[in-house]
Amino acid sequence: MDPLIIFFGLAVGVLVGLTGIGGGSLLTPLLILVVGVKPVVAIGTDLFYGAVTKTVGGWRHLRQGTVDLGVSGWMALGSVPGSLLGVLALNALQAGYGDAFESVLLGFVAAALLVVSLAILGRAVFLRVFAEHEVVALTPRLRFTAVIIGLTLGTLIGLTSVGSGALIGLALILVFRLTPHRVVGTDVFHAALLLWTAALAHMASGNVDFALAGTLLLGSIPGVWLGTALLPLVPAAGLRPALGCVLLGAALGVLSKAGVEVPAAVIVGVPLAAGALAFTVHRVRREEVAVPA
Repeated sequence: MDPLIIFFGLAVGVLVGLTGIGGGSLLTPLLILVVGVKPVVAIGTDLFYGAVTKTVGGWRHLRQGTVDLGVSGWMALGSVPGSLLGVLALNALQAGYGDAFESVLLGFVAAALLVVSLAILGRAVFLRVFAEHEVVALTPRLRFTAVIIGLTLGTLIGLTSVGSGALIGLALILVFRLTPHRVVGTDVFHAALLLWTAALAHMASGNVDFALAGTLLLGSIPGVWLGTALLPLVPAAGLRPALGCVLLGAALGVLSKAGVEVPAAVIVGVPLAAGALAFTVHRVRREEVAVPA
């Protein structure tokens, strides 16, 4: 039983409880780059771990009243079959690319991490304040949009395990304009439905290391419980730019492992520069809001 892996689980669990982000996006590159797990096993194990972790968090959010069940349900109509499509695509890649499969899969994971990191940083830099809602009136158009978003992102998550928190959370903000606490709660609750489907499919394919997942869960279950409890007290928005920088560095690191030559200075320097920009803009925005008109 590796204490470092338990610590990884704890840290990721707290982040998931606080922000709804970090399950697949952070843990998958950690397992690949730090622990040395094969990419396909890292994805399957992460999805199983994430399903259990987000079930705990989703139940806690449901009891706190921070889940929009309507939005979650309509998104799940797309994301559940989408996640199965993603696993089927992964199996097809494995059959089609043979020895080159691992490098191809690492490329997909790096691309997904890059999209997620830029989405998180872009949210901090560019997203302006708009009217937010505790409850969304789900018109036929919004229901259709929810299904399409779920289908698209569910496929990506089934393939790479990345994005169940960050990308779906961004959709909940931009499309449904939920309040921050409802974004996190709805995101985590919906992710549990999606991740269980993808995890079961990966289990059937033999891609889950249950011993590794169990060790991670020793840290993540109390971590997500703690993060959810701290949600009303901690300004989670301030954590997101830092998480975006970490994920940007992880994307470049995974890309390097896939065989692309990425200088160490770029892996370290680009995320730091992006983080400095995001934190500066975030602080300026907060000061603008604080100054009376």
